Amino acid sequence: MKESVRKLQPYVPEQPVAALKKAFGLSRLVRLSANENPYGTSSTVATAVKNWDFSESNRYPDADAMALRLAVAKQQGVDPAQLVFSVGLDEMIVMVSRTFLGAGDQVVVSAPTFSEYALHAEIADATLISVPTLADDHIDFEALAQAINPAVKMVWLCNPNNPTGTSESLAAIEAFIQQVPTETMVLIDEAYIDFAADAAALTAMQLPSKYENVVVMRTFSKAYGLANFRIGYAVFSKAYAPTMQAVRLPYNVNSVTQVAALAAVQDQGFVQATVAKNAAERQAWQDFFTQQGIKYDQSDANFIFFAYPAAEKLADYLLHQGYRLRTGLRPGWLRMTFGTAADGLALRKLIAAYLLDTTQA
Repeated sequence: MKESVRKLQPYVPEQPVAALKKAFGLSRLVRLSANENPYGTSSTVATAVKNWDFSESNRYPDADAMALRLAVAKQQGVDPAQLVFSVGLDEMIVMVSRTFLGAGDQVVVSAPTFSEYALHAEIADATLISVPTLADDHIDFEALAQAINPAVKMVWLCNPNNPTGTSESLAAIEAFIQQVPTETMVLIDEAYIDFAADAAALTAMQLPSKYENVVVMRTFSKAYGLANFRIGYAVFSKAYAPTMQAVRLPYNVNSVTQVAALAAVQDQGFVQATVAKNAAERQAWQDFFTQQGIKYDQSDANFIFFAYPAAEKLADYLLHQGYRLRTGLRPGWLRMTFGTAADGLALRKLIAAYLLDTTQA
């Protein structure tokens, strides 16, 4: 066994809601710790899945996901040949790490960010270089550029970033890319970009056609509400796409998932409604935190990252009230997924009451 694997600290997934309810004696638990879509999944997805021909269950799926490939390519304005599909973005992170990293290589990230970038760098025997964010938790592009040396083979940009929710302009990202050597890959994770106030202006979707070393990733887990189906994709330059297709497992995305994702792409009304409701909740929470004097990062995602001196105690209190927030991402900070309007209202009342009680104690 490789020493890097022997020492590995695994990614800790969310516990099932049923298990948490039982553990804490709750009749209802709202999980606001996994950035899931609180509005469910498009009804057209359910219909498409139910209408799938299950007599095909003994057959392997379309390895090229051709129907989905053509739909996504048209939606994003890219060449179908540039697309590589994966089992969620988790598998894509595995694939690019396995392809571009080796022992002694280095990976640069802006910290804090999604922990799986570091996890798979470690598995590949690469070294992680973490560049702290600026005071407002935006990416420090100047410091990021200074961190690049001949050993750096990959740079990760999560936009909007998880866990901060902050987003960077396309101009800033492209200016940074122009400082990166062509042999260093720049991987742009846009898992949350659908929620951004000006997503069309922020996306780097067209950059892989301009820069061979740029990759842009998307997922159906968030705005599309398909987290359980595990489907994501990346847009590569034409120089690298064939190699990534060779690296990809031949039947990685099953037929039911392909059907679900295609139906989701075709129901943009559901996505637009989700984004609109999320924007309203995001504004309500930012207004609330401002009124309460609680520090938070300006979010462009479906969650908010905020500071509280006794963060673990607040999270524990809210968990016992039926609301689970994400802890452990930064000392004294919590990340909270935006829920429905009703849950948002109830949760703000709980936090306001908790703050009042603790200040009076």
